[in-house]
Amino acid sequence: MTKRTLWMPLGQLVLALNSVVVLVPLLIMMLSAFKNTREIFQNAFGLPVVWRWENFTRVWVEAKFALYFRNSVVITLASIVVILVLGAMAGYALGRFRFGGNDLLYLYFLSGLMLPLRLGIIPLFILMRNLRLLDTPWALILTYAASGLPSAVFILTGFFRALPSDLDSAARIDGASEWLIYRRVMLPLVRPALIIVAVYNLIPIWNDFFFPLVFIHSDRLKTVPLGMTAFFGQYYTDWATLFAGLTLAALPVVALYVLLSQHFIRGLTAGALKG
Repeated sequence: MTKRTLWMPLGQLVLALNSVVVLVPLLIMMLSAFKNTREIFQNAFGLPVVWRWENFTRVWVEAKFALYFRNSVVITLASIVVILVLGAMAGYALGRFRFGGNDLLYLYFLSGLMLPLRLGIIPLFILMRNLRLLDTPWALILTYAASGLPSAVFILTGFFRALPSDLDSAARIDGASEWLIYRRVMLPLVRPALIIVAVYNLIPIWNDFFFPLVFIHSDRLKTVPLGMTAFFGQYYTDWATLFAGLTLAALPVVALYVLLSQHFIRGLTAGALKG
């Protein structure tokens, strides 16, 4: 029996425990969405006595959840599009061309992975104020794009560098322009990497509470995490409606991850095989 075979059951056990740690809170949240506040405290881990679907109706209609949900969708999709477009272009330039300062520019992007953007919240707030972007969706979109670009450039540069050089050389011989090579030859080959970048940045942007709290003041522009604070009162918290809102907010992310999981895993595996 090899050493790898001996360690395999331990690795499976660790993965199983990690799955339990991740899934149990989600299960409790979804079950609590069908209870009232009293039942949540009396029977936190059990099934609801009566399945209260009206919690979802209340959170959708009375709590302006539809408005907050739309704002989150618009801001998240716009941020992901900016990250993918700029990250793919930068990754292509750094991965397929060698020029003076190439490695230095690459390290500059990588430095963004080591410095949390929240450390610069004061100068960032002043910048958004001077640009008159406070209390606008653009304050969040540009901030999320800036925070997501380092990881996008890091992932996509590695994938572009791993592609055979014969592909773009053959396209140039056929008379294709650089833009055509990038769009029609290279970009389809890094599609798994694009999905990795999208999923990697989607969840933190969708769940972010900090930057909307700082930049957004109008109720009509609040995102889902910020809008859910309406259920926290000074003397009373409507936990049932809050959990219903959190469940509705989690469903699109979970559904999207399930749909893209095969591409996500394939991209990770490809990256591992390419070193």
